Amino acid sequence: EYIRSYYYNKLEYTRFSSSVGKYVGFTEYGVKNAAAWNNNPSILSRAKAQKEACCLHNIQIDYNNMLTKS
Repeated sequence: EYIRSYYYNKLEYTRFSSSVGKYVGFTEYGVKNAAAWNNNPSILSRAKAQKEACCLHNIQIDYNNMLTKS
């Protein structure tokens, strides 16, 4: 699962979760940002592509490292 969180003053206001597939806001400001970002196809598709770029590329490497260490 790919999660990208946005914080201000140690308070999470917006999060993208690949399992949900969209941005979710936790504060009034975060809800406004999430709505704007979810309505913009380029921002949403870029966030979804980050899962493939970050997670799927490294999962086999990380998995193999864990198996050899245990």
